[in-house]
Amino acid sequence: MDQTINIAAVPADPAPRAGFLTFDASILTRYLRALQRRKWHVAGIIVVCFVLALLATLLATPLYSATSRIEISRSQENVTNVETLQSEEAGKTLEFYQTQYSLLETRSLAERVARSLNLANDRTFLSIYGLESEDGGEGGATAGPEARQRQIADILLDNIEIDPVRGSALVDITYVSPSPSLSAKIANAWTAQFIASNLDRRFASTEDAREFLEQQLASLRERLEQSERDLVNYAANTRIIELSTSEDASGGTRTDRTLVSADLEALNASLADAISARIEAESKARGPQGVSDIALGSSVINGLRQQRALLQGEYAKMLEQFEPGYPAAQALAAQIDSLDRAVTREEARVNSGSATGYRQAVARENQLRSQVENLKDQLIAQRRDSIQYAIFQREVDTNRQLYDALLQRYKEIGVAGVGSNNVAVVDRAQAPRGPSSPSLLLNLLLGLLAGLLISAAMIVLLENLDQSLKDPHEVDRLLGLPLLGAIPRNEKGEIREAVDDPKSAASEAYLSVKANLSFLTDHGVPRSFMLTSTAPNEGKSISSLALAQTLARSGKRVVLVDGDLRNPSVGGLLDLQVKEGLTNYLAGDDNIGALLTSTSHPNLTYLAAGPMPPNAAELLAGGRLSRLVADLSKQFDHVVIDSPPILGLADAPLLSGAVEGAILVIEANKLRLRAIESSLKRLRAANAHMLGAIVTKLDDRNSAYGYGYGYGYGYGYGSGEARSTSEAP
Repeated sequence: MDQTINIAAVPADPAPRAGFLTFDASILTRYLRALQRRKWHVAGIIVVCFVLALLATLLATPLYSATSRIEISRSQENVTNVETLQSEEAGKTLEFYQTQYSLLETRSLAERVARSLNLANDRTFLSIYGLESEDGGEGGATAGPEARQRQIADILLDNIEIDPVRGSALVDITYVSPSPSLSAKIANAWTAQFIASNLDRRFASTEDAREFLEQQLASLRERLEQSERDLVNYAANTRIIELSTSEDASGGTRTDRTLVSADLEALNASLADAISARIEAESKARGPQGVSDIALGSSVINGLRQQRALLQGEYAKMLEQFEPGYPAAQALAAQIDSLDRAVTREEARVNSGSATGYRQAVARENQLRSQVENLKDQLIAQRRDSIQYAIFQREVDTNRQLYDALLQRYKEIGVAGVGSNNVAVVDRAQAPRGPSSPSLLLNLLLGLLAGLLISAAMIVLLENLDQSLKDPHEVDRLLGLPLLGAIPRNEKGEIREAVDDPKSAASEAYLSVKANLSFLTDHGVPRSFMLTSTAPNEGKSISSLALAQTLARSGKRVVLVDGDLRNPSVGGLLDLQVKEGLTNYLAGDDNIGALLTSTSHPNLTYLAAGPMPPNAAELLAGGRLSRLVADLSKQFDHVVIDSPPILGLADAPLLSGAVEGAILVIEANKLRLRAIESSLKRLRAANAHMLGAIVTKLDDRNSAYGYGYGYGYGYGYGSGEARSTSEAP
């Protein structure tokens, strides 16, 4: 059931608010409307992409993914307690892990895997990827070993996936191929070869250092030997004989004792003993009161003295009784004298031996003292020579320390790779039970997404290429003209019949245009106005007739002037064949009453275009056109002129100067806005007063904007319409 509505003039959109949110909303609205207009195209694209994704999934070769997981530690366990060349802190950075991830994707590693698995001669691998074997069994001619290795490495790199586990030191190594067992084998080989290459790289990194240290060790060895040789020669020349040495706090060699110092020490001790012996001999030789200690201690002398003491006692008793001359007393005195002489002789003998011992002790002391003084001189001279000796000794110590340090470093480098590897296998790859791709659901979703993206791109492209007017609301914003009304396309019959029917949608639409015209001036609908368009067949002639009929139905006296002198069409719409008209008046015929023709519509009079002149612009440029409009305005309430199109012709600008205002008729979805803007510029350049615009032939393409089939309108021009019911092309 057809629906009709009264389409009033659409008010101009308010000025957009400042800010980018309003601008974005307008763009979104524009593309949503475009999506609604082209919904069937979008649906077709999505269906095609969906079907293509389904076919691609069904025809694709199943692929199997096998994953091996490894752990890459930032530092390694050092089982040898030997520091490596690289600081442990070097691995505690993001660059360390990025380097490891990049090393897992190197061509050299792919070539190691290919060699370890002998993929160049693996018929299964070659047949899967369509490579030729050595005998040319696959693909024709035999490829060279190097070319085959490059091909295999490229294939491995294209199908390997390195996926670090976020927030951990774990890395997943995944290989994808049409064979489950091949995927697992290559994934495990990739892990094993990465660990092996890591160890090889660690050993290889010390090769240059070892060569350098070997050269330095050879040079230092020669320097050490020469310095030791110089030290020995100097010691021999200066007769410096070391008996004991020690190391100081800095590791240097220090001479504790030499032969001269040892001899001096021994002789000095002997001299001390000799002095003690001499003092002892002297004390024995002299004794108390000049009597030697030897004599005092002699048993012979003491025995003689004891005998004398006894005889002296007897002699003293005898003297008490007898005189000294008594024979017995004299005998005793003689015996005492004999004993005194014997003691004296014995003491002389003993004292003679003590003196000899004393002299010998003195001589030995003097000899030792002389030798000690001689050794002192030698030691002092040796101390002077020890300065140069110490210089040679320090050079020997320095060369030996350097040599020992480099030798130790050389040994450390040799065992630096013995530390445990910092890459450990967490999970070995297992042959997958099912294919990882293609995924039907994923591909269908991707197909849907591709369809949406293609559709969006198509809509954006077509919207940017199609610059025609689609939304009547845009007339004010794009052209600066008020929208007087929007006329739907008629699809059920001829537009002429729809205009004649006061109850039709077209009549209702033009009634809205007439109502909007009544608000443009202080006296209501302009007394005289013209309708023009940018190009032919935009609906200006039928709009002129419809407005004239609408004004006539309201009781106004209206004259409809066919101003298109080159291609008149109003007479065909009115089913009138009039030969004389406007051109006759412009050519000088002042009998205007004879040129007017009554129509079947009450209050509506028609002024035909008249004979086609050779140059219509010259006729319109004269002053008679303005006088005609003035005369007609006195006889009629409204003068409506159907003007020719604007582009390419000077007629419309000339006509606009004779009327109160001009109305621009725009066909929706036809001309580019640039052409319409050019037409407006020409009219405005002629100082035409633009009353507004009428948008015609709205159809289902404009339904998204609130016009078209959504309102039940039907109205339009067929391509094969006769000249009598449509405008001339």
